[in-house]
Amino acid sequence: MLQPPHSSLQVAAVPAQRVPVRDRDQDAPWHTEAVCRRDEAGLFFAPSKEPTAARLSREQAAKRVCSGCPVMVECREHALLQPEPYGVWGGLTAAERRVVLARRRRRDLELKKAARSAERIAAAG
Repeated sequence: MLQPPHSSLQVAAVPAQRVPVRDRDQDAPWHTEAVCRRDEAGLFFAPSKEPTAARLSREQAAKRVCSGCPVMVECREHALLQPEPYGVWGGLTAAERRVVLARRRRRDLELKKAARSAERIAAAG
């Protein structure tokens, strides 16, 4: 099972420099290049009973880390496909990921509906 890149146990494994996505070793897992591996996991995951203002501030700080990460897109897709229920992943909070997933489901339903309509029109024509 893939461990979150935010794990504090993995901090020492990340080199200090960022590598552009296109130059990265394609055989290495995406999370080996995650910038967040150098940060405390507490920045990306909420402590219990965190006040709203503190949560919003922490999430913004986590998103700033994500914004400079060379694997932000891979991280986000991982969190959407799993789906990861907690934390900031790929620059999105859990609530933001739920919105993205809902939009994707709606889009997929609309595309299927459009495809069925096109098939009916083609069959009738």
